[in-house]
Amino acid sequence: METYTMEPIKNVKPLSAEQLFDILKKEFAEFINTKLDSSLTIEYAHVADIINISFPEVIDNAAFTVTVTEDDLVVSNNAIDVEYNTELLEENLIEFLTVQAG
Repeated sequence: METYTMEPIKNVKPLSAEQLFDILKKEFAEFINTKLDSSLTIEYAHVADIINISFPEVIDNAAFTVTVTEDDLVVSNNAIDVEYNTELLEENLIEFLTVQAG
């Protein structure tokens, strides 16, 4: 599966991977579902400094990977070669992460 990495988001607070994982689990689904007027199911997996975010109803594998460092959050889109257009998911994830890390 082809991926691409987006421009890093400054981790100003800074958030650890554990803190961001908890925030994503508690707040991201409501955030994106409100923005998109939808009811997407979202799954998260966390190992060390990497968080995978999946939308199993629309994409088979992890759609996005967030790598957390002291300075940045680096988002990779893992779903660029799938039929589903992930642009809205990506935009909303970036917006959410930018607010949380800022």
